[in-house]
Amino acid sequence: MKPLYPTLLASALLLATPAAFAHNAFVECEAIAEGQIRCTGGLSNGSAAPDVTLDVIGYDEKVLVAGKLGADSRFTFPRPDGEFYVLLDLGAGHTAELDYKQIKGL
Repeated sequence: MKPLYPTLLASALLLATPAAFAHNAFVECEAIAEGQIRCTGGLSNGSAAPDVTLDVIGYDEKVLVAGKLGADSRFTFPRPDGEFYVLLDLGAGHTAELDYKQIKGL
């Protein structure tokens, strides 16, 4: 008869693993005064994301504004000319994109 411990441990790990990846990255942006855009990013569970990379990228794939979220999980930048999107990169394949057409108030 085989011991159940390895089987139980493997089952517990499999059940716990999806919970670790169940939260998605998000980014929301809005136009604010004087041609500025403020973006807030984080995880769908409400976790903050200070010091996470947030880049503003043109449709030609050139980085127009490189930045990081502040302690409040926000980043404010001047609205670039032309078409662009915002890319939040939490690492390990966890990203969120927002096209300029989806920015509130533009």
